[in-house]
Amino acid sequence: MPLTIMNVGYRSTNYWLISVGRARLLVDLGWPGRMGEFQASLRRVDVPLSEIRYGLATHYHIDHAGCAQELKRAGVSLLVLDIQVAAMPLMKRHTKPQDNYLDITTHDNRVITFAESRPLLRQIGIDGEILHTPGHSDDSVSLLLDNGAVFTGDLTHPAMVSEDDAAVVMASWRLLRERGATMIYPGHGPVRMIDTPLGD
Repeated sequence: MPLTIMNVGYRSTNYWLISVGRARLLVDLGWPGRMGEFQASLRRVDVPLSEIRYGLATHYHIDHAGCAQELKRAGVSLLVLDIQVAAMPLMKRHTKPQDNYLDITTHDNRVITFAESRPLLRQIGIDGEILHTPGHSDDSVSLLLDNGAVFTGDLTHPAMVSEDDAAVVMASWRLLRERGATMIYPGHGPVRMIDTPLGD
């Protein structure tokens, strides 16, 4: 069955829906308090929320994981890498009461190691793996599919790296290239080839 990738994002943030038939994985999880906008995005591509099996946050910042608990309440299972667990409660620091953020419960998430990511994804019909790609944040991960598509969240583009975090960011990009990444599906901005300079 062919794999499809759709952008169901809003408010300048991309949320990537990866589907194999009706088995679906959502990469990045929406702004807090904006479940209605997310559901409207799903309606535009004719995908029922009930078909989303797992939600994966590339990192725990409010524009990428702020709607996680709302999605969980709607039946989406939260897939969490073990290195992300400590970052989850810290996200609340960056919210205001008017954001209507819901705390993410921790007892009912699917917590896995990176080594466990490939077999779990295979259960959905997705061939790929989740890799640790720090640089934007310590809890940042990327989903790399075997076809070369990579979902990088906010991993800093190599051309925009500051001296302070250059070594960490460049090591993450090197890892992705070594594992076969060819096409970037970022958290913000357009899809691009991995070696395309900014501005092209």
